[in-house]
Amino acid sequence: MIEGVRGMSESVERESMEYDVVIVGAGPAGLSAAIRLKQLDPERSVVVLEKGSEVGAHILSGAVLDPSGLDALIPDWQDRGAPVNVPVTSDSFYILGEEGSVRMPNAVMPPLMNNHGNYVVSMGNVCRWMAEQAEELGVEIFPGMACSELVYDGDRVKGVVAGEFGLNPDGTQGPGYEPGMELHGKYVMLGEGVRGSLSKQVIAKYGLDADSDVQKYGIGMKEIWEIDPAKHQPGKVVHTMGWPLGGNAGGGSFIYHLDNNQVYVGFVVHLNYKNPYVFPYMEFQRFKHHPMVAELLEGGKRVAYGARAITEGGWQSLPKTAFPGGTLLGCAAGMVNVPRIKGNHNAMLSGKAAAEAAHEALEAGREGDTLDAYDTEVRTGAIGKDLKAVRNVKPLWSNYGLVASLTVGGASMWMNNLFGWSPFTQKHGKSDAEATETHYGHTPIDYPKPDGVLSFDRLTNVAFSFTNHEESQPAHLKLKDVKVPVDVNLARYDGPSQRYCPAGVYEFVGEGPSARFQINFQNCVHCKTCDIKDPSQNIVWTTPQGGDGPNYPNM
Repeated sequence: MIEGVRGMSESVERESMEYDVVIVGAGPAGLSAAIRLKQLDPERSVVVLEKGSEVGAHILSGAVLDPSGLDALIPDWQDRGAPVNVPVTSDSFYILGEEGSVRMPNAVMPPLMNNHGNYVVSMGNVCRWMAEQAEELGVEIFPGMACSELVYDGDRVKGVVAGEFGLNPDGTQGPGYEPGMELHGKYVMLGEGVRGSLSKQVIAKYGLDADSDVQKYGIGMKEIWEIDPAKHQPGKVVHTMGWPLGGNAGGGSFIYHLDNNQVYVGFVVHLNYKNPYVFPYMEFQRFKHHPMVAELLEGGKRVAYGARAITEGGWQSLPKTAFPGGTLLGCAAGMVNVPRIKGNHNAMLSGKAAAEAAHEALEAGREGDTLDAYDTEVRTGAIGKDLKAVRNVKPLWSNYGLVASLTVGGASMWMNNLFGWSPFTQKHGKSDAEATETHYGHTPIDYPKPDGVLSFDRLTNVAFSFTNHEESQPAHLKLKDVKVPVDVNLARYDGPSQRYCPAGVYEFVGEGPSARFQINFQNCVHCKTCDIKDPSQNIVWTTPQGGDGPNYPNM
């Protein structure tokens, strides 16, 4: 039994509101669905529920945007003033060593890797703009409304519980308790992003992943820097692989120059690493001391920080995206093109496709059934073609290393480009949790101490995510068994949660028999890495009360 599950301790009566479509999550997928529904039928009642304090508060993405999704949804987005105005001007890819780098010629890269025609953007600001477009069409958007439970009508999902506040730390109702409301829809669309708590439930309940490969993930960390104007080149895009990760883990970096002398500096670590001593956050901090990066950042200042998990399973890991009464949108299903490091365009296309399938069903007098037409479109349309072409890159990297991914995976992408097919589909193998090995046979990794200039300790950086949680509520990070962190994870894996979390949420206090596991949930940036990487699968991420968490400015 999970300790302290929200809302389970006391029966609650709630008021309800009825809509045609209820959408969870004001990200690019959810907002695209809302916009398309109102484009198709202005009289359709549509509500979007967002757990962040405002639209965009929980949006973190690279991001170089492929505008194909936006083109399909709002063709005149430029005339409407979309914050998409820094076109990519140069595109380079480096393999790093500790002191130097080798640039890979653009000519050897498959054409799909070309960023010509794409834009460096803040997806948080893009989503804020999309919310304005949705509201102009009559969509109701409620930020600060965390969706904590699903509501069922027989076997179908008919709604969600949103806006529950005022629970005591033990899960009982406090003096200012507000039960929230049930929002019912003829269809419920889940656009929660990676490893969404409600999405996990429907995937399990309906066996949506029964015919798909295991899902894979990465942890992406990002800082915004203001740099010396003399070094700033708007639209410059740089990707790297290699150092400092070496053989410890897969991953790489991105450096994107946007406007206003700002640069996005990001680092991704694939979560299938074996060594429990890998410390993804410290790998990111060490990366910034590479001469190529240090020279760029010298004289600048870090102004924001954040982290989030990334779905990396791709084509073969897609679950069924439709279930009785609803759909999975975007990253809730896993639509990131890993070698391109792009998923926002697919998220938008998925929202548009789900809206069109729901509209067709409602026009035909159906409601609450399974929108198989949506799942078919995801697999056979632009999203499926985008993911299928790169399906072997990530599993080859995971199973055989970087060189195999670059050579065999690259050849697979070229075959898809030239002939429209590739003769094989590589399996992923173990889940990221199962890939974690015990500490026996591994030695701790000596990471340099942050210097406070280019690199920073976690707690200092978390302050730049502007994260806040009401401390009197129950911890939203639940343990299935309170003994496992010390008796199993500390004893066998040397407590990897104290390293894989990019926000310092988890720590072990004391040593030996007196060791105690402490959860500092106030620090949580909602990346959900713990839910993914915990080797015992003992940590369950649930949503805290609405408005809590990070407050990203321009991520």
